[in-house]
Amino acid sequence: MTNRRTFLQQGGKALATARLIGTALAPGMFISDAAQALKGAAKSVVITTHEHFGDLEERLDFPAAWDIQVQKMAGHDAPVLSREEVRRRIQAPIGTRPLREIAAGKKSAVVTFDDLTRPTPTYEIAPVVIEELLAAGVPEERIMFVGSYGTHATLQLDEVVRKLGKDLTRRFSWVNHNIWDNVKDVGVTGYKNRVKINQTFAAADLRVTISGIKIHSNAGYGGGAKAVLPGVCCFETIQYNHDNLIDKKPKPGLVRIFKNEMRLDMIEAARLAKVDFTVQIVYNGKRRPVGIFAGDIVDAHVAACRMGVKHYLTEKLPNPDIVVYNTYPQTTQAGMGREWTGSVREGGTGLLILQNPQGISSWHQYNEHNSGKDGRTYLDHLLTAPPPLPRSVQLIVYSQYVDRQQMVKYPRNTLFAFTWDEAMHHLLARHKGDARVAVYPYGAIQHTAMEFDA
Repeated sequence: MTNRRTFLQQGGKALATARLIGTALAPGMFISDAAQALKGAAKSVVITTHEHFGDLEERLDFPAAWDIQVQKMAGHDAPVLSREEVRRRIQAPIGTRPLREIAAGKKSAVVTFDDLTRPTPTYEIAPVVIEELLAAGVPEERIMFVGSYGTHATLQLDEVVRKLGKDLTRRFSWVNHNIWDNVKDVGVTGYKNRVKINQTFAAADLRVTISGIKIHSNAGYGGGAKAVLPGVCCFETIQYNHDNLIDKKPKPGLVRIFKNEMRLDMIEAARLAKVDFTVQIVYNGKRRPVGIFAGDIVDAHVAACRMGVKHYLTEKLPNPDIVVYNTYPQTTQAGMGREWTGSVREGGTGLLILQNPQGISSWHQYNEHNSGKDGRTYLDHLLTAPPPLPRSVQLIVYSQYVDRQQMVKYPRNTLFAFTWDEAMHHLLARHKGDARVAVYPYGAIQHTAMEFDA
């Protein structure tokens, strides 16, 4: 039987126009030729890249003498849920009645979905939600999807298809959220935040949200009430939440979702918005669902986070010479992976892998708004380079997609590699003998042991 690599190299009929990146099949711009095998390489690690663009496998070759440690999360081997298992979990909600009962007699429904900056495999869950709505008698033509992405860039059809799948986008209408217009005032939170939400979302008889659970630097975890605030709120509501509640001292910390005023404000906003039902997803290292928690917007989210804090738990390898941090499955908001690159020894190297055609997100209206304060232009903002990594750690960014607009987001001494061969050239120049390497294969969803407050 022909193996996968031989088939690809021979140019199978269905793949004849594609090229290889390592062992990955990658349609898109800046496609490189097949990577050259590293001479003397006896150790390889296969990682997943290109979230939402094929979720492709790439092989990273290392020198035979190097000690390669792949740091997987605790739940790396959790079984993927079948469609029927997803259905059973949605039909057994937490903290509220089943969706089919809630939807009975309703004349219209909206279902939110997030954008490509989030790993959420919405296309695996949304069809089951739609089945429940239709079974309850909600008219098909009165079911609409609403993009829930706060101040991020609006979605185009290609991106919506990647989130919902072709079938749902052909059968059901979808709209982008507008943070500047088409909003309704639904009240004020206990934190004095006036909540204005998307008019389409507010006007529906039934409101459903779909979110994924992953670590968030300010809200503790993503998902839950974030689908409403910032998801479908107006700019002023989002700005108040971010500006007034994000920097409370001491900061609540990662994974904390109750002793966190920013998150609590979000929860109050979701209650004011009268969310009827939610589906929260815990996923594996390939964005497949391994946990589904449906029902009340708070209760289901808390249950999902209880699983997530154990599932995503990853041991940090102490003092490696090199940390390889794969930003999959949230490349577009990757940052610098400081939790992981910060564990490298003094004088070591942190290597970020940013393999996604969309690169680092180039537009975020909240950030753009703030960058114009005090008379500074956006160009001034871009030319203010972040400080180098501490302890003389060298940062290397490997991406075939990175451009100048994205390069300026990194310290001035950052080295860039457009192929894995170039990345290895930089590494070998700094580490001429043996090296101890920690690889975090899906770093954007991995985190170390942290106090969970719920």
